[in-house]
Amino acid sequence: MSIQGGKYGTALQAASQAGNLEIVKLLVEKGADPNIQGGKYETALQAALQAGNLEIVKLLVEKRADPNVQGGKYRIAL
Repeated sequence: MSIQGGKYGTALQAASQAGNLEIVKLLVEKGADPNIQGGKYETALQAALQAGNLEIVKLLVEKRADPNVQGGKYRIAL
């Protein structure tokens, strides 16, 4: 679930940036870690925030995405 590579780092990061709520839910339910770092946005939470996908932001925070993780293009989610 957490294989990394490419522009977005992980499938969860790509789905979060693209606004695909159903895929994000599925990946998290299957064990994808929302705090894995890598790719352009560093975390799934940063990817969702950058794209303005607020429903995904809420879901990721509920699933323990850490808003204090730093790195990537925008450095920090908050």
